This record gives sequence, structure tokens and C-alpha cells, in this order.
Amino acid sequence: MSSNKEIKITFPDNSVRVFEKGTTGLDIALSISDGLARNVLAAKVDGTVWDATRPIEKDARIELLTWSDKEGKSTFWHSSAHLMAEALEALYPGIKFGIGPPIENGFYYDVDFGDKTLDGAELEKIEAKMAELARQKNEFTRKSVSKSDAVKYYKEKGDEYKLDLLEGLEDGTITFYEQGNFTDLCRGPHIPNTGYIKAIKLLNIAGAYWRGDEKNKMLTRIYGVTFPKAKELKEYLTLIEEARKRDHRKLGKELELFTFSEKVGMGLPLWLPKGTLLRERLVNFLKKEQDKSGYQQVITPHIGHRALYETSGHYEKYGKDSFQPIATPHEGESFLLKPMNCPHHCEIYKSKPRSYKDLPIRFAEFGTVYRYEQSGELHGLTRVRGFTQDDAHIFCRPDQVKEEFIKVIDLVLYVFKALGFDQFTAQISLRDPEDKSKYIGGDEGWNKAEQAIIDAALEKGLDTVTELGEAAFYGPKLDFMVKDALGRSWQLGTIQVDYQLPERFELEFVGSDNQKHRPVMIHRAPFGSLERFVAVLIEHCAGNFPLWLAPEQVIILPISEKFAGYASEVKQYLEAKGISGEVDNRDEKIGRKIRDAEVKKIPFMIIVGEKEKEDNKLSLRKHGEGDIGSFGHEEFAEYFRDIINASLSK
Repeated sequence: MSSNKEIKITFPDNSVRVFEKGTTGLDIALSISDGLARNVLAAKVDGTVWDATRPIEKDARIELLTWSDKEGKSTFWHSSAHLMAEALEALYPGIKFGIGPPIENGFYYDVDFGDKTLDGAELEKIEAKMAELARQKNEFTRKSVSKSDAVKYYKEKGDEYKLDLLEGLEDGTITFYEQGNFTDLCRGPHIPNTGYIKAIKLLNIAGAYWRGDEKNKMLTRIYGVTFPKAKELKEYLTLIEEARKRDHRKLGKELELFTFSEKVGMGLPLWLPKGTLLRERLVNFLKKEQDKSGYQQVITPHIGHRALYETSGHYEKYGKDSFQPIATPHEGESFLLKPMNCPHHCEIYKSKPRSYKDLPIRFAEFGTVYRYEQSGELHGLTRVRGFTQDDAHIFCRPDQVKEEFIKVIDLVLYVFKALGFDQFTAQISLRDPEDKSKYIGGDEGWNKAEQAIIDAALEKGLDTVTELGEAAFYGPKLDFMVKDALGRSWQLGTIQVDYQLPERFELEFVGSDNQKHRPVMIHRAPFGSLERFVAVLIEHCAGNFPLWLAPEQVIILPISEKFAGYASEVKQYLEAKGISGEVDNRDEKIGRKIRDAEVKKIPFMIIVGEKEKEDNKLSLRKHGEGDIGSFGHEEFAEYFRDIINASLSK
């Protein structure tokens, strides 16, 4: 081969091999092994995920993606959405399609069925058609088209949704993908052919407004999941069943933690007494640790002048997601429900002159903020319109950034340990280098902030991944992606380095040189949002909270009314020792009381009867374990304290 027909391919280990120009990721996989070629789903070429069958025309760095890679799964599920659309079009001619993206676990497609209402009974028929089409092993073929040809195609089909999508696209950027008898507007990438899809399950049907706008038509959203092996689908369905049992909305109702009211407003949770106690324990737990670390508690209003959020940049970036200006009796005033705490904390910092000797200054607030989430996106406590952030902002000198950042990492790790989250990845969320227009501020501050995060994570030895384009608009972040007991990943704690808001708010301190300087701002929230954190915690521990956190730590069960007095004495003794609980004085048999306490997941049951009263003892049962023996009052209090101390030890 002549050199102009050759390309150099660099692999993740930095080894280099020469291939013929026009070779594909699939060809490269085949040159390594038949097994890899059978499993490769896509190729990452110079950082961009491509079809494994797309020709590579110049020197490039390549990573071959399989089912074990996040982007490999995403490509697989994107292709599955197209397969479902092909099956739907075959079964229901004349339907129109919105969007069909991959999601964290599977995919969906939004479809306009016209006057037809699709019900769950038809999902099996669609699954069968998908399986039939998958066995045909139809290739996914990519084709570039002009905008005029694309518009003509969808006008002939009468698909106003695809025409709407085309309005925002430019000539030279439009691609169609075809497989079998189906053509879709799509930028890809896709797996080599439909035959890779071996196991299919359509999960449920929901409604979704076109483009998420309640003013638009409601489309039918069909959710599904697919796998390359039937065994993996079986395991997933088992996981789904367990997730249903742990659903925080179900357990929140059963354990009487929170509720919602349409009269109050969608997405605005109401905390019940037991939920409030759990929440207060979380707050007090973090406040205690913050006090040790020199944080000062502050309180800010639930509203702020629109100009405040214009200064910070939040209104420009998120104004459409904020609750719109609040009317006042006076013209010219415009207030918003608080979408963020940080602008308020900047104003607290500015309330008096600061010296370099004062820094770092750490302001903390459990501040409730408000975002107008679309009604279709609301989900229990995980997606709400009003939520409380365990927010803190550290104002420090540039030379203090790394030390302060590491201290916050230590705090986050302690929080996770105390609550049983022992599997997590630290995601270094940086700017998108290809589109800096999404961010405020210049390169100098951004480069310093990004390097500070990278250095701190390295020094702490964290298991990290780097994601471009995931930074906040004002600064890079370290996001903690926590795995729960079912292996699902949740973004919980976050730490952010910010050179921009101090500039926008003209924050200053007088340095040792007697000159004015800008502080650096570190944003941090170990919980993130209390609502979302509680939801994840409920599902992680299936409602079996750590003993120190449980809203009802003990329940005292008198065998009969005759021992109600002794039960009350036990309750008073335990309360004096800081142990919370209730007496179950219902006129029920002890077996029923025990079963009910188990359902409520109360950690300890104390049985009191004739023998216990005579011996001044407590017969103990532990949730999920049963009888653990007889204890004296002080003996139980010490046993109780030892369990809590062990779980909260550093």
C-alpha cells in the first residue's frame, strides 16, 4: 500500500498500528480477535462515538466499545429504540414519531398514534414484532442528506414532529439511518445490525408533551429495555421487581414519612412527623460535623430580587426553569422564588470588609430553593419543585483552594460511610472544550479551577472518571456518583470551584500586601438535596435506616393492658437516654404487634410482661433477626449507644 492509503490508529494503551484508509472499527476489532468483533457495538474515534461500521479516513485514536462500556450500552439502546419504531410502524401504519433516545436503563420513543389509545396489553404484540425484526439482522445504514431532501421526505409522510426537529438543523449536519423498512432522522451512532438484540422487554406506557411543553400535544411514550443475552434480561427483571419493593414513594407512604397534596401543589412535598424527625436527624448530623470544621450557619430569604440572579447569571441560564416574577403592590419590583442559595451568600460576604486573615470563611445553610420542573418530569422526592439543599460556600484565598477542597472531600466521604454508601465514583465534570459559550468567565480562572479539582482528587486517591461538558456554567465540579444496594448509580454530593461569581459580585479581601484581591468560592453540598437524598437512602436500605437515623428507634410492646404502666416507665427511661420510641397500647395480641412493628421496620421491639416487670428487665427483638435476649435498662442503653458509635466512627 502507498502511504496515502494508510492511516495510523492509536489504541488506549498508546500502541499504534497501521491500517488501510477506510477501515472500520469492526474491521479493527476483527484484526484483534473474532470474539471482540462479535461483541463490539460502536467505536469512539478521537473522543466521538461512531458506528462500528463507519469508515475511518484519517489517523485517529480509537476505543472499541462493548456492552461493558457506558457508551456501548447507550448505542445498543439507541438502536433498540429504532427497532421498536420499526415494529410500531409495521403494526400501526400512519403513526408519527417524536424522539427516541437511550436513557440510563433502556430507551423510549414518543409516538403520536392519532385517535388510537395504546394500552399495556399490546406491549407483548410489539415485543414479538421487535423480536421478529431483530432476527432479520438488518444493518443500520447511515446516509447524509440535504435539509431540503429531509424536509421533503417528512412533508410527504406528514410528520410534523420531525419537521419541527429539522428547523433547528443546518445543511451538512443532517443524517438518516435506515434498517429494514424503517428510516429515521438521526445523528447516530448505531450498532452494526439488529441481530445483536437478543432479549426485549417493553416496560410501560406514559404520556409526554411534545418538547416537554404542556401547551403541545400529549404523545404516547413507550419505555423498553433490551439485552444482548436473555440471561441479562432475566437478571434485570429481578432487579426491577426488587426496586418496586424499595420504591421510596411506596415505602414513604407505608412508613408515614411524607405525602403530596394537589391543593398545595404538584412537586411540593409535605413532611409528616416521622419524616420530619428523620430529616432533622440528617440535618443535625451534618450541622455537628460542620461546626467541628468551622462553618457558620446563615439563613437567607425564600425570595430574591430578579437583579440578584441576573448578576449571578442564574436568570440568563435558568430563568425559564424558575418560578416567574412575583407580583408586588409596587411597579418596577420583580422578585423570584429563590432558585439558588449562592447569590445570597455572596451578599452576606459583602456585608463587611474582609481581610486575608479572615479567610477561609465558610457559610452553611439548609436553604430551600424552587425550580419549575415540568409536571411530567416530577417523580416522588427525586424530582420536585421545592427542595432543601445542604448548601455551603467557602470563600478562600487562591492558595487555600486545594486544602479546603480536600477537607470537603473528607466530609463527603464521612457522610457516605455513616449512611452505608460504600460504592461510588468521583466524576470530574469539566467544560466542553468545543463549546465554551455555555460558560461564563475567561480561561485563566477555569484552568485554575479545573486543575485544583484534578489535583485534589489525585491526592485523595479517588476512583475518578472525567466528563467533558458536565461543569456548572460558573465552574468545574467533582460530582459523587453513588451506587445503591441494587447497583443503580445516583449523583449525590457535589463540590465546585468558582472564580466567576466572586468577579460578578465584586467580592474582595485585603491581602497581606494591603491591596484588594478576589476570593475563590467553593460550593459544596454533601447530600445535594435533602429530598432526593432521602429518596435514594430509602431505596438503598429498603427503609431499614441506620439506627441513629431511624425516626422510630424502638417500640415497646406490653403483652396486655396490665403492663402499660411499666411500658410507660421504660419509655421515659429510654427518652432520658436519647432513645426515641413509642408504646403500642392497642388491644391486640402480642404476635400482631410484633408483625406490625416488623412491617414498620422499627429497629428494636421491647416486649414487656409479668416476668420483665418483676425482674425489671427488657425482652428484646431486633428487626429482621428476632429474639436477641433479655437486657437490663442500662445494659440496653449501652448496647444501643455502641451500635450508633460504631456506625458514626471516623
